[in-house]
Amino acid sequence: MRYLSLFLVCALLSCNVSAADAFTVQLEMKDGELIPGTLTVPANTRIRIEVHNSGNSPAEFESTQMRKEKVLAPGAKSVVVIARLRPGQYSFFDDFHLDHPAGLVIAE
Repeated sequence: MRYLSLFLVCALLSCNVSAADAFTVQLEMKDGELIPGTLTVPANTRIRIEVHNSGNSPAEFESTQMRKEKVLAPGAKSVVVIARLRPGQYSFFDDFHLDHPAGLVIAE
Protein backbone atom coordinates (compact mmCIF):
# COMPACT_ATOMS: atom_id res chain seq x y z
CA MET A 1 0.00 0.00 0.00
CA ARG A 2 2.86 2.35 0.84
CA TYR A 3 4.40 1.80 -2.62
CA LEU A 4 1.07 2.49 -4.32
CA SER A 5 0.77 5.82 -2.49
CA LEU A 6 4.32 6.74 -3.45
CA PHE A 7 3.62 5.79 -7.07
CA LEU A 8 0.47 7.94 -7.17
CA VAL A 9 2.29 10.95 -5.71
CA CYS A 10 5.10 10.58 -8.27
CA ALA A 11 2.58 10.21 -11.10
CA LEU A 12 0.75 13.37 -10.04
CA LEU A 13 3.98 15.33 -9.76
CA SER A 14 5.11 14.23 -13.22
CA CYS A 15 1.76 15.39 -14.69
CA ASN A 16 2.24 18.83 -13.17
CA VAL A 17 5.77 19.08 -14.50
CA SER A 18 4.70 18.19 -18.05
CA ALA A 19 1.88 20.77 -17.94
CA ALA A 20 4.41 23.41 -16.90
CA ASP A 21 6.56 22.55 -19.94
CA ALA A 22 3.92 23.96 -22.30
CA PHE A 23 4.27 27.48 -23.69
CA THR A 24 0.94 29.32 -23.35
CA VAL A 25 -0.44 31.99 -25.69
CA GLN A 26 -3.81 33.72 -25.79
CA LEU A 27 -6.09 33.93 -28.83
CA GLU A 28 -9.36 35.81 -29.08
CA MET A 29 -11.82 34.92 -31.82
CA LYS A 30 -14.47 37.56 -32.48
CA ASP A 31 -16.92 36.94 -35.32
CA GLY A 32 -14.15 35.91 -37.71
CA GLU A 33 -11.46 38.26 -36.42
CA LEU A 34 -8.38 36.54 -34.92
CA ILE A 35 -6.69 38.61 -32.20
CA PRO A 36 -3.73 38.51 -32.53
CA GLY A 37 -3.48 37.26 -36.08
CA THR A 38 0.06 35.97 -35.56
CA LEU A 39 1.20 33.85 -32.62
CA THR A 40 4.96 33.53 -32.16
CA VAL A 41 5.97 30.47 -30.17
CA PRO A 42 9.21 28.62 -29.42
CA ALA A 43 9.97 25.68 -31.71
CA ASN A 44 10.23 22.17 -30.24
CA THR A 45 8.03 23.10 -27.28
CA ARG A 46 4.50 21.97 -26.48
CA ILE A 47 2.06 24.84 -27.07
CA ARG A 48 -1.16 25.71 -25.20
CA ILE A 49 -3.42 28.14 -27.01
CA GLU A 50 -6.04 29.55 -24.65
CA VAL A 51 -8.90 30.46 -26.99
CA HIS A 52 -11.77 32.79 -26.11
CA ASN A 53 -14.70 33.33 -28.45
CA SER A 54 -15.76 36.87 -27.56
CA GLY A 55 -18.04 37.15 -30.59
CA ASN A 56 -21.78 36.73 -31.03
CA SER A 57 -21.53 33.67 -33.29
CA PRO A 58 -19.86 30.26 -33.03
CA ALA A 59 -16.16 30.02 -33.87
CA GLU A 60 -13.96 27.10 -34.84
CA PHE A 61 -10.20 27.14 -34.40
CA GLU A 62 -8.93 24.91 -37.20
CA SER A 63 -5.52 24.09 -38.61
CA THR A 64 -4.98 21.34 -41.14
CA GLN A 65 -1.20 21.72 -40.79
CA MET A 66 -1.27 21.26 -37.02
CA ARG A 67 -4.17 18.78 -37.21
CA LYS A 68 -6.31 20.59 -34.64
CA GLU A 69 -9.84 21.87 -34.48
CA LYS A 70 -11.97 23.19 -31.65
CA VAL A 71 -15.51 24.60 -31.84
CA LEU A 72 -16.50 27.30 -29.37
CA ALA A 73 -19.94 28.71 -28.66
CA PRO A 74 -20.27 32.49 -28.25
CA GLY A 75 -18.58 33.50 -24.98
CA ALA A 76 -16.86 30.13 -24.54
CA LYS A 77 -13.24 29.58 -23.56
CA SER A 78 -11.14 26.50 -24.24
CA VAL A 79 -7.57 25.29 -24.69
CA VAL A 80 -5.94 23.81 -27.78
CA VAL A 81 -2.77 21.83 -27.04
CA ILE A 82 -0.30 21.45 -29.89
CA ALA A 83 2.61 19.04 -29.94
CA ARG A 84 6.12 20.32 -30.42
CA LEU A 85 6.39 22.20 -33.71
CA ARG A 86 9.45 22.26 -35.92
CA PRO A 87 10.64 25.75 -36.84
CA GLY A 88 8.31 27.17 -39.47
CA GLN A 89 4.94 28.75 -40.14
CA TYR A 90 1.59 27.06 -39.58
CA SER A 91 -1.74 28.56 -40.63
CA PHE A 92 -5.03 28.41 -38.71
CA PHE A 93 -8.46 29.85 -39.40
CA ASP A 94 -12.01 30.22 -38.13
CA ASP A 95 -13.91 27.59 -40.11
CA PHE A 96 -17.21 29.43 -39.50
CA HIS A 97 -15.82 32.65 -41.00
CA LEU A 98 -13.81 31.65 -44.05
CA ASP A 99 -14.25 35.13 -45.57
CA HIS A 100 -11.83 36.53 -42.93
CA PRO A 101 -8.00 36.30 -43.10
CA ALA A 102 -6.32 33.23 -41.67
CA GLY A 103 -3.98 33.41 -38.68
CA LEU A 104 -0.41 32.23 -38.43
CA VAL A 105 1.63 30.39 -35.80
CA ILE A 106 5.35 31.07 -36.20
CA ALA A 107 7.57 28.56 -34.42
CA GLU A 108 11.13 29.83 -34.07
